[in-house]
Amino acid sequence: MAKIVAVCTSPKKGMRKKNVGEGNLLIDLGLEGDAHAGFAHRQVSLLAQESIDKMVEMGLNVGPGDFAENLTTQGIDLASLPVGTRLKIGREAVLRVTQIGKECHNRCAIYYQAGDCVMPREGIFAEVLKGGRVQVGDDITILPTYKLAVVTASDKGARREREDESGQVITEKLRPLADTVEYRIIPDEKELLQETFIDLADNFKVDLILTTGGTGFAPRDVTPEATLAVIEKQVPGITEAMRWQSYQVTPKAMLSRATAGIRGKTLIINLPGSPKAVAQCLDVILPALDHGLEILTGRGGECAGNDNKGH
Repeated sequence: MAKIVAVCTSPKKGMRKKNVGEGNLLIDLGLEGDAHAGFAHRQVSLLAQESIDKMVEMGLNVGPGDFAENLTTQGIDLASLPVGTRLKIGREAVLRVTQIGKECHNRCAIYYQAGDCVMPREGIFAEVLKGGRVQVGDDITILPTYKLAVVTASDKGARREREDESGQVITEKLRPLADTVEYRIIPDEKELLQETFIDLADNFKVDLILTTGGTGFAPRDVTPEATLAVIEKQVPGITEAMRWQSYQVTPKAMLSRATAGIRGKTLIINLPGSPKAVAQCLDVILPALDHGLEILTGRGGECAGNDNKGH
């Protein structure tokens, strides 16, 4: 089982880090209190204890943090992970691998002592997609990565008369789970929506299509009809849960006609049009969405075992 064996920070860049045992990973920043936090795409650095052991075998007295890594791991071949791999740390935090190794412009003291250094070859860097508390002993899980398409149904949005805030909320909320590979703003036309869903599911092979807009009573609100025309199976529990939770905020939630269903191996879910309502609905379904996608795509078993062979 892959796990964290050290959580390391330093108050200044260029210093060896010390194992502080635990810390907070902050979204788009890194490890709280560390000098490297917020450093572009290299927000968090990771190095395996197995890599450190190689340097110990060469006669160096080194341990976790001496290579300036934030998280020292055990039981996972970090350098073999493809860029884009998502890692769940502990109960909540999610990282995405952004870089394998690095170029050393200035040789460090370790290199001059041993004639080699493992960090440039075997260390990796990641960004924080979902924050959370991390500590020594936390499990590391390799998560599946899904392909997301966002479709905004809006006449005004298609004419660029309105900024698509709801589509942006979807993309941001789904970052820990999926990469947004397609983002389309189209008019409220049933046939065009149908063609779009078919194209995204059959040609782009996306795993998840999230729509926003067109689920109400207005004459041109046709997103549910377009969805029903292309899906093969309905998933009523998703929209029932969204409506129930939204009803706790406003009785107008019962007027939503949103639907959800499956086409092939693609899940399509209709969301409301307002950014606030989109966020509320996503908060309801996200805890179950990853499990549903694992079953639908058959991808969960590839990553859950921590055999560290990649995707």
